[in-house]
Order: sequence, then structure tokens, then C-alpha cells
Amino acid sequence: MLTLSQIEKSFGSRTLFEDVSLSINYGERIALVGANGAGKSTLFSIILQEEEPDSGSVVLDRHTTLGYLPQETAATGDETVLELATAITPEHGKLKAILNEGERTGQIDTEEYHDAQGRYAELGAYQLEPKAKRILSGLAFRESDFNRAAKTMSGGWVMRAHLARLLVMEPDLLMLDEPTNHLDLESLGWFQNYLKNYPGAILMISHDRAFLNALIDNIIEIRNKQLHHYRGNYDDFVVQKKARAEQHLAAYKNQQAEIERLQDFANRFRAKASKASQAQSKLKQIERMEKIEAPEDNERRIHIKFPQPVRSGQRVMTLDKIHFAYDNLVVYRGIDLEIEKGQRMVLVGPNGAGKSTLLKLLGGVLEPQQGERKLGHNTEVGYFAQNRADMLNSDKTVLQEAMNIPNPVPEVQARGILGSFLFSGDDAYKKVSVLSGGEKSRLGLVKLLLNPPNLLLMDEPTTHLDMASIDALIDALKQFQGTLVFISHDVYFIRALAQTVLRISAGVLTPYAGDYDYYLEKSGALSEKSGLIAGEKLTDSRPAEAPASTAAKGPSTVKTKEQKRREAEERQAVSAARKKTQARVQEIEQAIATAEARHKQIIADMEKPETYADGNAAVRLNRELVEQTDRLDKLNEDWADASAELAAFTLKAENGASA
Repeated sequence: MLTLSQIEKSFGSRTLFEDVSLSINYGERIALVGANGAGKSTLFSIILQEEEPDSGSVVLDRHTTLGYLPQETAATGDETVLELATAITPEHGKLKAILNEGERTGQIDTEEYHDAQGRYAELGAYQLEPKAKRILSGLAFRESDFNRAAKTMSGGWVMRAHLARLLVMEPDLLMLDEPTNHLDLESLGWFQNYLKNYPGAILMISHDRAFLNALIDNIIEIRNKQLHHYRGNYDDFVVQKKARAEQHLAAYKNQQAEIERLQDFANRFRAKASKASQAQSKLKQIERMEKIEAPEDNERRIHIKFPQPVRSGQRVMTLDKIHFAYDNLVVYRGIDLEIEKGQRMVLVGPNGAGKSTLLKLLGGVLEPQQGERKLGHNTEVGYFAQNRADMLNSDKTVLQEAMNIPNPVPEVQARGILGSFLFSGDDAYKKVSVLSGGEKSRLGLVKLLLNPPNLLLMDEPTTHLDMASIDALIDALKQFQGTLVFISHDVYFIRALAQTVLRISAGVLTPYAGDYDYYLEKSGALSEKSGLIAGEKLTDSRPAEAPASTAAKGPSTVKTKEQKRREAEERQAVSAARKKTQARVQEIEQAIATAEARHKQIIADMEKPETYADGNAAVRLNRELVEQTDRLDKLNEDWADASAELAAFTLKAENGASA
């Protein structure tokens, strides 16, 4: 489908890629991962031919279609949400605009209108609208939103409309850059289920670990100017990366020990005539070795440790009969809420339900129109806004903004904490206005650390943070001894921290005295269906309540001898195929056991100093280790496919038995 060959790309003195290649095949699910600034978005731009590589080539199969969702902004004109969702090509959008204008003005008898109508029908575009409406509904648009001008909605909703357009379009390669940033948990669940059945290939950038684990079967890590390929989801990647690093380090240490031994022999005996030839031989042996490069870990890591706040009273905050509305839109009418010391509470619910509004009411950012917000004894509130620009002064430098807090700290202390958040050296003097989204998030966290509250309110704290930073934030919040109330669409983050859940829907607060999985079980959210399968045929006009098999059933249920014979033959064929697949699974399992044993033996041999007495032996073992690792990856992939096929046969047999 898509092939990148020997790509190189630099910006000034900074090199992002050196001689990298990548192939994407039909139906693959691939995630690009790597530290912020590693080059993930640049690689997307090269694939989309928005950026030219310094050398190398990008080859796309003929007639292959690409669809791209950017991370932050996507253009919109005067079209409605529904028009945007159905404008899957420029021609579709232009024709729809002509038809809408004709209907608006009543000029439907013109030649232009009839030509547009005919071409629109020829493209099958009239069948796009029902599908677009179902996808928009899945992404939490209300029916009343369909005919709203997209530009009158917030940036997050515009991004959802563009996402809907891509899902309606169904390109052969769907490219997504942080697609979950603008989705609430419920829309995220629908979207995840939809992508599981997506017929094309998917290439995505995401820092949502649970999302990647559910969808991805290949990880491409960008590190040290190279692309490193791992099979499996994100959790598999973490395990494999650690194993590779350990193998590399062991091989490097052993080779260095052998080089040191040979060099020491040469140094001691090169001056002795009787040993000079042996000393020279040792030096040549060192030269002939295929050197193992030293392990590299150039990724700078964020280090977060929350200073422990002053102790609060047991009752941290109370909302008593709170009313709040935006003009005529009533969000809350007489709600009550108590927050106690040490709680770890996540707010969940659909977009527009009022989660961020409630967090702002708790933080004193918004004042209730009726009711009372009562702070508990010794409560100090810290609010981490979803829009980082709300918290930061863009005209100040990073250091100035870090020290712009109610109780300023010495500059040395501020610079120390900034350094642990990767703002070291001259980075402390960068203007806030030029910071990336991730850098603004880190600076907002710095300000909280320099003035630690005992009630921490966080709205989507993981947005724009890379995975290493998210892990560091989770570790720090686990050690935080204050009270935490937060909103997040990152299921991994929620599962790591939330001990109680507060669901908000239609102005009603429903508490769940357990973690996120407890909430899913008790609320029935696990049983909700996505309502639409990716890849559905637009030409299928059957009503949803009428299965395709209904028309094939006759009025009589009596089976003829011929029918019974055919069914028996089908059962025999399925049974034979199942036995063949079962044998295949067992064969692969045996091959995996053999390969794992050899893999283990190679590592043991490489740890023996005598292996390096012969440089060629070490080289052979290193090469075989790489081959065995690749073989294990392939065998595990084959085993997963064969096991899935065997499970399908078993399910079919069970269904047949229960029919």
C-alpha cells in the first residue's frame, strides 16, 4: 500500500531521520510512538507529501486513498456539520453546495442544479447522508447539531465533524494524530468499537495507552533517528523493548570485557620478543570484531515529585444547592456535593454534561448563581485548566511565569523544578507564546508544584503529554497526600488513579463508590453497543430490525433428506478444518518452545567470557540472536492467527449445538 525507502530528514543542524524505511500493508494497525519532538508528526507530513524528505522516496500504490486527521485544527468554511461530514471529496462538497443553494433560493429548475443532482446521484452521495448521521450521533452530536454551521461550534466539535467525514469516506489508509484528544469517554468507547471493524489500514499517533492496546497490532518507535518495529500492542511493546535493551546491554558488556582482556594482554606482552607476535594477534582480533554499539538512552525524562501540602480538614469542600446556567442554558439546578480528604475522584459523562463546569465551580473559577460553595478547614485549591492558555501569560518567559504565583519562591528553587520538567538552560527563557502544547502542560504542572494545594482539580491533565510524562505524573499523583478531583478521557490514567467515580448527566450527579471498572459494571456501560459497524455497505437498504437471513426462510421448517445430507457434509468439513487448525496451533506452540529454548541458550553463551576468545563466534551468536528474535515474533504472530481461527471454529460448533 505505502512504502518509504531510505528517508532522511533534517531541520538545520538537527537530524530527525537517517536512512529509514517503512512499509504499510492493507489492513494493518500501526501506532507511531516516541518522545515529544522525535519526529512523529514530521513522518506524517512526509507520507502526506506536505514535507519533502532530504533524500529517499515515498511510493503509494495506485488508487490508494489517504485520510488524515490533524492533532489540533482543521479548516472549515460555511458548511453545516452534516455537509462537512459528507464532503468526502472536494467534488462532493461542491455539488452539495450547489444543491443546497438551489433549494434555499428555489432555483431548482436550472441546468446547473439538474447537472449537480445527476452527478451527486452518480457518485452514490445520497447514500452518504444516513451513514454520516449515524456516525455523527456516535460521536455525540445531537440531531439539532446536524444543520448548524460547523464554524459556530468549538474547535473540539469541529475536529469531531472532520473525524466523522473521514469515517464516512473510509480511506484505504486512515491517518490519525492524537484522535482521542477531543472525545469524552462515551464517544471514545464508540469510536474504539468502530475502529475495531474498520476495513482499511490505520496509522496513528496517540498517547492513550488503553486505546492503543485495544486496537494496535504493530508499534513503530522513533528513537535515535531510526524506526524500530515491534509486533503487538503497547503493552507488548514495553515488554519487548525492555528485553531487547537487556540483551543489547549484556552483549555489549561481554564484548567490552573481552576487548579489555585482549587489550590488556597486548599491553603487557607487546614489548617482549617471545610474546610480541601473540600480542599483535590479540590486537588484530580486536580489529576484526564486529563492534556492538553502546546502548543509547538519549530520551530526557520528566521527574515529578509533588511537595506534600498542608493538611486539610476531613471535609474539604461542600456544594450546597448550587444553581448554574450559561444564559438560558441551565447546567445545574440545586445540586449538592461533598468532597472528603484523600478522595481520588474522576468525573465522567458525555461532552456538554457539565464536567468542566463543575470543576470550575469547585475551583472558584465560576461563581454559582444560587447556592453556596463552602471551603473546608485549611483547604487550599489548585486548578489545572483544560485550556492551558487560561493558566499562563503568553508574554512572560517560562521562568517568569513559573514564579508568577501567590507565594513566590527563590529563583534557584524555581529553576530546579523547571529543570526536572525538561526546562533546562536557555529553555527557561523561552517565551510562553512559543511553547508547544506539551510544554505548556508541563509549565502548568510546575506552577502547581511551586505552590502546592491540598485540593487538586485537574481538567484533562494528560493532553499533550507523552507516555513517559504521563507515567511520571501518575507516579507523582499516587504519592500526593492531598485530595484529587479530575477529568480525563485517558482510561489508563483513570484506572491508575481513580478510587471513586462521579457520573454527570443532564445536570444529575450520580456517585459510584468504587474504581472505574466498578463504575462500568454497575452503570451497565460495558454492555452498550456502538450502533454502527465500520465498512458497512452503503447500498444495503434493509431495515435494521430485518436480518438478511429472514428472506431466505420459507414457511416450512421440515428438513428434506437432501438438506440433512448437506448439513452433515458441512459439519464433517468444519470438523476436518478444525482438526487441521488445532494441529497447526500445536505445531506452532512446539516451534515456539524450541525457539525460546535456543534463544535462552544463545543469551547464556553470550554471557560467557570464553565466547569472546574467538571474535567470529561472538558475531555469529549475535546474528543468530537477532534471527531467533525475529523468528519468535513471526511464530507468535502465526500462533495468534491460528488460535483465533480455532476459536472461531469452536464458537461455530457451540452455536450449532445450541441451535
